[in-house]
Amino acid sequence: MSQTKRTAIRAGHVLAFDGRGHRLLRDGIVVLEGDHILAVGPRFEGTVDETVDARDRIVTPGLISTHAHIGGSPLDRSFIEDRGSPQFWYSGLFEMLPVRSEGQDEEGGRACVDFSMAEFLRGGVTTVMEIGGLGEYVVERAAHYGLRVYVGQAFRSGRWLTRDGKRVEWEWNEEQGRHGLRRAVEFHARHDGAHGGLVRCFFSPAQIDTCTPALLQAAWRHAEEAGAPYQVHTAQSVVEFNEMVARHGKTPIAWMRDLGVLGPRTILGHAIIVGGSSWTNYPAGDVTIMAEAGCSVAHAVWVFARRGVLMESFARYRAAGVNMSLGTDTNPQSVIEAMRWAAVCSKIVERNTEATTATHVFDAATLGGARALGRDDLGRIAPGAKADLVLWKGASWRMTPLRDPIKNLVYNATDEDVDRVYVNGRMVVDGGRVLAPAERAILSALQAAGDRMWPRMAKSDWAGRSADQLSPQTYADWSA
Repeated sequence: MSQTKRTAIRAGHVLAFDGRGHRLLRDGIVVLEGDHILAVGPRFEGTVDETVDARDRIVTPGLISTHAHIGGSPLDRSFIEDRGSPQFWYSGLFEMLPVRSEGQDEEGGRACVDFSMAEFLRGGVTTVMEIGGLGEYVVERAAHYGLRVYVGQAFRSGRWLTRDGKRVEWEWNEEQGRHGLRRAVEFHARHDGAHGGLVRCFFSPAQIDTCTPALLQAAWRHAEEAGAPYQVHTAQSVVEFNEMVARHGKTPIAWMRDLGVLGPRTILGHAIIVGGSSWTNYPAGDVTIMAEAGCSVAHAVWVFARRGVLMESFARYRAAGVNMSLGTDTNPQSVIEAMRWAAVCSKIVERNTEATTATHVFDAATLGGARALGRDDLGRIAPGAKADLVLWKGASWRMTPLRDPIKNLVYNATDEDVDRVYVNGRMVVDGGRVLAPAERAILSALQAAGDRMWPRMAKSDWAGRSADQLSPQTYADWSA
């Protein structure tokens, strides 16, 4: 009977977990045995099958994104930026996103999944919560790439739309919502725990304003029975906030609490436009409600910051006791960028350089994400934890000079500084290259998907506008 392989990684810096939090171990050893970490410390007395010399490397836990849409978001590029209607407080949800989504074909969706998974791994992300509709393909490709994925098949009772670019309307189909939930339950039964636990499932009512109370509560019951996370897009636009207050006389957060669907397994996608913020000028203590409920926030800072919308603020949520995690949402699918922007934007809002530090955002990207998932075996380097690790270059254009590795990672690093990535003990990135794919084929497939999508956009825009009318080129074409 063969024994499980043991691999010792001897590194110049190891971000180890001591039971309370991360600690920097200099000249440390991490020993992997199968899919888990056997030991971590300054030395190891046991036998190993392989020793990796990483004395010029920094070893950290794999990063976690608790909110992503990988089946379409890469196609946002070069289209959704720099555009937004003041009528909708510059949200792209009501005009830009529908035409992008409806113009995309299924082949394009698969190209997006492949691109995003490779992008995550290149950037040191080892666990992703994916919200979308291509679940079967996501499950298949998770095994191919070796990425740990939580899959949520989104469902809803209605949809929002604009017919004139001035107001948002809601169209309802409760049976469609119930059918979507049934499909999500069946999906969970088929795939939760697939590929040796690499794939897990969660329940994802799409948006708080497109789901009826009955659908939200039914999904919650299924999540409770399955012991699964429950994630809802909540408080993500001023339009949504005003609509929910008009419907129910209370904020989206307070409404969720009163419905009984706000608790420790709840992850709120975004939770930026809340009562008590300047965005709403509505006197409600939503941040306190979230903290008391023990829920988590998936903070996808960049997708909002690029539209001039900031959380008020990451530091305030933390201080109140809200578990903060980081999401990547659309593009880039980079937790490195998410950490950087979360720290910087919080400093701007608070006008205080110490309000949110590298410690706070790195914890959110690791321990906070693990806590949101209900996992004490992710987001840390400790005996018994999953062998999800990132080896970062210690000597590079972004990481030199090296004094404080985590500050360098948060404020300077790019995906070019990722050397190796392990997920479940399997090496999936080596020398900065994802081992599974042919990169050129991934890029070609995504470009072809965009070339097919852009001409179709006029058919789904309320005013029949082309891609170039919706999102003009940065500079006009050369003309003689």
